[in-house]
Amino acid sequence: MLEMEQLQTSLQPYKAKLVEMGNRLDIEGCKVKASELEEMSMDNAFWNDIERAQSVLQQLKNYKDRIEKYDKLCGSFEDILVLIEMANEDEDIGLAEEAKACAKTFEEDYSEMLTATLLDQEYDRNNAILELHPGAGGTEACDWVAMLFRMYTRWADRKGFKVEVLDYLDGDEAGIKSVTIQISGENAYGYLKSEKGIHRLVRISPFDSSGRRHTSFASCDVIPEITDEIEIDIRPEDLRIDTYRSTGAGGQHVNTTDSAVRITHLPTNIVVQCQNERSQIQNRERAMQMLKAKLYEKEQEERMDRIDGIRGEKKDIAWGSQIRSYVFHPYNMVKDHRTSEETGNTSAVMDGDIDRFMNAYLGWIHQKD
Repeated sequence: MLEMEQLQTSLQPYKAKLVEMGNRLDIEGCKVKASELEEMSMDNAFWNDIERAQSVLQQLKNYKDRIEKYDKLCGSFEDILVLIEMANEDEDIGLAEEAKACAKTFEEDYSEMLTATLLDQEYDRNNAILELHPGAGGTEACDWVAMLFRMYTRWADRKGFKVEVLDYLDGDEAGIKSVTIQISGENAYGYLKSEKGIHRLVRISPFDSSGRRHTSFASCDVIPEITDEIEIDIRPEDLRIDTYRSTGAGGQHVNTTDSAVRITHLPTNIVVQCQNERSQIQNRERAMQMLKAKLYEKEQEERMDRIDGIRGEKKDIAWGSQIRSYVFHPYNMVKDHRTSEETGNTSAVMDGDIDRFMNAYLGWIHQKD
C-alpha cells in the first residue's frame, strides 16, 4: 500500500531521533543510578534518616519515570512499524487507519517529551514573573506593550496557566507604559525564559494620520518566582519603601487608598512595585518576593561571572538589539533572530501561538551549552 510506504518513510528519521533523545536523557546512566538507589533503599539503616530516605525515594521515582516514559515511546515506535508491515502484507484498510492514528499520537508524544527534556535547568519548573516596558517609539511603543501583554496572556490561557497582574501603568495617550504579571503553572519559567529581550514591531501606525510605517520596540524581562527556601539577606536600612494610589484594575480599593507599594533596593538600585493586592501589607509582601527573586538572580549572575546568566545579555531597547521581529507591513512575518524560526501567520502569533519560538529557543540554547 503506497500510503503505508509513505508513512513508513516519514517515520524513519525517528529511529535516529530516539537514540539521540536517549543519549540526551542519559537513559543508561539513569538505569545505573536507579539500581544504586534501589540497593541503598534496601539497607537496614535506610529509614534511620527519614528526610534523607524520602529524598532518595524521590530521586529513584524521577529516574524510573524518565526510563518508563522513554521505553514506552520506543515501544510505540516499534509497534507502529509492525502495524505498517501487517497492513501492507494483508492490504488491511483497518490496520492502515490504526497505524496512521498511532503515528499521529507517537509524533505528539515525541514532541512533548522532547520539549520536556529541554526544561532541565534549576528554575524551569517555577512560576514566572514577566515585565514589559516600552522602548523607542513613544505612543507606538506603549501600544506595542499592550499587544505583547495580550499575546502572553492568550498564550498562558492556552496552557491553562493562571495570570495575575502585579503592577500596571497606562500609557499617556494609549497602550501600557509598564506591566508586571505573574504566570503560574508547571514549567512556566522554563518556557517564558525564551522571551527575555527586545521585541521589535514594524507596521503602519494607527496613530499616524499619514499612514506611514513605524518601528517600535518593547523589552520583556522574565524571572523565576523564588520560594522561601532560598535565603537572601535584605537589610531594612537598604530599602526605600514608597506607597501610592493604585492606577490599574484591581478591585474596589483601586484609586481610593494608597495601597500600592514601591520598594527600591538602594545598594543595587533595583526597583519593584505591586498594586494588585487589596491591602498595603499584601502588596508589600508580594513586592518583597519580587525583590528577593531579582536579588537572587543578580547574585547568580555575579557568581557565574557571565553576562548571559539567568537574565541574558542586557541591551538597549532600540534598533539592532532585538531578539524577535514582528513585521505587519509590507509583508507578514514573525522571526526570531537567535534561532531563525519564523512564520507568516502573524495573527496566530499575536493570539498567543508562540510555542514554536519557545521550543526552537530551548533546542538552540541546549546546542550552545
